[in-house]
Amino acid sequence: QVQLVESGGGLVQAGGSLRLSCVSSGRTLSTYVMGWFRQAPGKEREFVAGISRSGDGTLYADSVKGRFTISRDNSKNTVYLEMNSLKPEDTAVYYCGASTFMSVLAPTTFYTYWGQGTQVTVSS
Repeated sequence: QVQLVESGGGLVQAGGSLRLSCVSSGRTLSTYVMGWFRQAPGKEREFVAGISRSGDGTLYADSVKGRFTISRDNSKNTVYLEMNSLKPEDTAVYYCGASTFMSVLAPTTFYTYWGQGTQVTVSS
């Protein structure tokens, strides 16, 4: 079993930055592909970024490419999402997910374990 806990969300002005963390208890995160997702009110959960088990492969949604960076520290069982140049449309609850698949995939259906989410609000 994997229990994921996100942190680092908050209120920030447009153009600002935040760093989200996702820590795992239970099984080590190095055995999972990890992803960050977000869900705005009234919308479906959408893929933001994903990272391979070793950290050498990443995938980003077009909407965040060049602004967000996903990384992981397997020794700390932690995955990060560095968010820069934030926009009001980035406002959402951000979730991390763990996948047992070999590749970094975008659809939520490939992710088995989820955290409870952390709120990110970007004011204009």
